[in-house]
Amino acid sequence: MPGYQQHAAGEMVAWVDERNGDLGAQSRIRVRAEGLPHRASYIFVFNRNTSVLLQRRSQQKDLYPGWYDACAGGVLRVGESYAANAQREVFEELGISDCHLERKDEFYFERGLLRVFGASFVVTHEGPFTFTDAEVEWAQFVPVETVLDGDYEPLTPDSAFALRRLCPPA
Repeated sequence: MPGYQQHAAGEMVAWVDERNGDLGAQSRIRVRAEGLPHRASYIFVFNRNTSVLLQRRSQQKDLYPGWYDACAGGVLRVGESYAANAQREVFEELGISDCHLERKDEFYFERGLLRVFGASFVVTHEGPFTFTDAEVEWAQFVPVETVLDGDYEPLTPDSAFALRRLCPPA
């Protein structure tokens, strides 16, 4: 989406308490700056070979610019469900609209100023993918083990956490 950086800074998102209870709207910039708890979706795209779609985040992202990311996803807007957010984000980031997202997990992740209640979803999709909103620079399928073994660094810590929960070591 053109003007992504400006949109993200002024965006109002769902703000929650320590138990994931609704507190109303808060600006995305304040949530990031003050480490306020919020909600986000995490959509893992796998191909038929069970490789995960690894992305390189745009340099324009407000969090972890230029890092690898093991999933698509985003922060929920006020009143938006995890499922609705996941459908919106997978379309905006990857151009996927013809899919069924399967909800797999819910979790809480905290590191530094990132405090997020997450829901992860899984979809099998072979592509093609389109990156129209300037959030993703490129993406390719890679074996899950190589992502979890640290072959792609730096990797967003919340996506690594969520992927480990989905694909625990044998």
